[in-house]
Amino acid sequence: MKRIMAVCGSGLGSSFMVEMNANEVLNELGISGCEVTHSSLADATADQADIFITARDLEDSASHLPNLIILDALFDKDELKVKLQEKLGC
Repeated sequence: MKRIMAVCGSGLGSSFMVEMNANEVLNELGISGCEVTHSSLADATADQADIFITARDLEDSASHLPNLIILDALFDKDELKVKLQEKLGC
C-alpha cells in the first residue's frame, strides 16, 4: 500500500483539503491501495509516507521529506492528478 501525506504549515486546513482532493483524484483514476493522510510540516517525518505533497512556498522547508510533489496551485485538481500519475507511474 502506498502512503501519501499532504503537509502544510499548520497541518489543518490546506493539507486536509489536499488530502480530500488526492482521494478524489485517486478514485477518478481508479487507483486503489493508497492511504492518504495529512500533517503539519513540523510533525512530518520521512518514514511516515512514500509520497509527500506540499505547496511551492514550502518546498525549501520540506526538503527533508523524500519523494515530494510540489504544487504550484495547491487546490488545482488537474495539476494534482498529473503529478500523482507521474509519481505513481500510471
